[in-house]
Amino acid sequence: MYYYDFQIVFQEVPGEISLCFSISGCSLQCNGCHSPFLWKKGNGSLLTKKQFEVFLEQYSNLATCVLFMGGEWHKEEIISMLKLAKNKKYKTCLYTGEEHISENILNELTWIKTGKWKQSLGGLSSTTTNQKFIEVKTNKIYNHLFIKN
Repeated sequence: MYYYDFQIVFQEVPGEISLCFSISGCSLQCNGCHSPFLWKKGNGSLLTKKQFEVFLEQYSNLATCVLFMGGEWHKEEIISMLKLAKNKKYKTCLYTGEEHISENILNELTWIKTGKWKQSLGGLSSTTTNQKFIEVKTNKIYNHLFIKN
């Protein structure tokens, strides 16, 4: 599994400081995508278990969540990474353009963002979005946390 970018982010998972990995190889290729460089398989650097563990250790007292922007197409690898993060007491999140993903992946997530990017509907900060930010355990939708008054 290759990641194009690693960032520490504050808005993608409300109330959390997240280690964000943008995974390359997305086949959805949404019209108007802000990250078309993520469509190409193998773009970026290989995210090995060892490298991932280094990130988790390095930020263990600073970050609270691990977020994958895509990667569900690497089912076994992403499950392994999510389990590692949970074992290190991180919360977990996946941003996907899919509506449904494997139950095995869902079992390792605290939150999931679902839904393809549709420019005319906007993202999570739009009241007309098709996307959903869901707490997996309760299946409760938390889109309201992204909408500014």
